[in-house]
Amino acid sequence: MGAPPGYRPSAWVHLLHQLPRADFQLRPVPSGFAPQEQEYQQALLLVAALAGLGLGLSLIFIAVYLIRFCCCRPPEPPGSKTPSPGGGCITWSCIVALLAGCIGIGIGFYGNSETSDGVSQLSSALLHANHTLSAIDHLVLEMVERLGEAVRTELTTLEEVLEPRTELVAAARGARRQAEAVAQQLQGLAFWQGVPLSPLQVAEDVSFVEEYRWLAYVLLLLLELLVCLFTLLGLAKQSKWLVIVMTVMSLLVLVLSWGSMGLEAATAVGLSDFCSNPDPYVLNLTQEETGLSSDILSYYFLCNQAVSNPFQQRLTLSQRALANIHSQLLGLEREAVPQFPSAQKPLLSLEETLNVTEGNFHQLVALLHCRGLHKDYGAALRGLCEDALEGLLFLLLFSLLSAGALATALCSLPRAWALFPPRNPSALCSGSRLSEPLLPAGLDPGSPLRSFPGCRRRPH
Repeated sequence: MGAPPGYRPSAWVHLLHQLPRADFQLRPVPSGFAPQEQEYQQALLLVAALAGLGLGLSLIFIAVYLIRFCCCRPPEPPGSKTPSPGGGCITWSCIVALLAGCIGIGIGFYGNSETSDGVSQLSSALLHANHTLSAIDHLVLEMVERLGEAVRTELTTLEEVLEPRTELVAAARGARRQAEAVAQQLQGLAFWQGVPLSPLQVAEDVSFVEEYRWLAYVLLLLLELLVCLFTLLGLAKQSKWLVIVMTVMSLLVLVLSWGSMGLEAATAVGLSDFCSNPDPYVLNLTQEETGLSSDILSYYFLCNQAVSNPFQQRLTLSQRALANIHSQLLGLEREAVPQFPSAQKPLLSLEETLNVTEGNFHQLVALLHCRGLHKDYGAALRGLCEDALEGLLFLLLFSLLSAGALATALCSLPRAWALFPPRNPSALCSGSRLSEPLLPAGLDPGSPLRSFPGCRRRPH
């Protein structure tokens, strides 16, 4: 029972955890998860910086290609109207880039869904753990209040009724002491009461971060869809201004794709380090945030035979005290009721309180066992280290495909631009009425248009 139920580090966790790490001075850094250490932070920043290096190389390659295309083309012979070769290659390059972009969008949809599912599973596990801890606090508070009320009312009344019989009063006082001892033991079982760290708050913070991450992904996806749309429209209509808009948007999305790639890569590497051996870090962090003893935290996070229940002694003493109270009340009912009929009402009320307390006590024993909270811990790890990590890797592939598709499109568009046919000035003199206001003032419409040598008058 040492490992969380159903959780084992995946192959992706082992693979990413084995990758070498280095700080800014390129000195090796251990792969153990230590986000508070400066060397480990530098190692993750260096992983993210690799994406910046890729962006720089992509921009340099695109700039060199465009400069070579614009400045090193052979001059066209005068009057040549033959289209330059390579139109089919350019078309296929744009098509391949668009297909790669569409495949990247599909992979991104799947990766984002997996990441969202993993985060949702993590939040659900935290909420369930918070419900368990709240139920423990509520049961303890309810039992303590019931026993305190019984001591103040029913047992006090019973002692007054049984005052003529000192041995019966001593039995009632013994039940009082047992009830007070049970209440004192139970108060120590609400171990999460007053702890500053709340699983509910952690779940809300995780959901808040996930909402912004999902929104950022949707915006990047919409930008890439717009790039694909402008590319198709620009090539179909042979519109140069659409190509200009597409070029600007492609550069923007290219920068965002490489930036998201760096963030996703650093997150995936750090998450793999955490998921390879999460118990030590979770134990230390929880102890620092809550101030609870290591015995309690080890019992619930590890839940194995080597760690005993830290509340077992309190539970045993409480159960024995409740059993003694029950036997004392039965003895008082046999001895006192025949002689003091007025003692029957407080005794019946005490028995009812004791029965409710015993029922709540058995429920509390079940909640205090490590199985429930340990199961929530395992579910949280599975959501974070399996679904969320796998989704991050698919998002990383989506960013890589998007960056490659955008770079290909940016290199293909200048050649497509060169193949667009120039605007024909004679279109202004095609005989439509829109060209008539362009005639010079005082010029006979029937005369030759000497101002527009490229225009010819159509015969009627």
